[in-house]
Amino acid sequence: MHGASILGLLLLALPAHAQDAERGRLLYETYCGDCHYERVHERAPDRSKVHTLSDLRTTVASWAPMTKLKFTPADVDDVAEYLNRSHYKMAK
Repeated sequence: MHGASILGLLLLALPAHAQDAERGRLLYETYCGDCHYERVHERAPDRSKVHTLSDLRTTVASWAPMTKLKFTPADVDDVAEYLNRSHYKMAK
């Protein structure tokens, strides 16, 4: 087997990134808390842009450039997971 083929098989064996709500909380508190307060996530459904998990991830990703950290896709997923568990409580 060639080196690239072996590397490909090893990468396939790695687990996918599982969202980490605790890591998301730390990221949110560290990088988002300066501008956001927790109650912003408690808007009435008719005033919120977030209705699905996809909306939540998109919203987190759209605000991520405003932070002092360049969020990775895993960071966005972790913050969205934290916000879903702590505020939105949408089924997966």
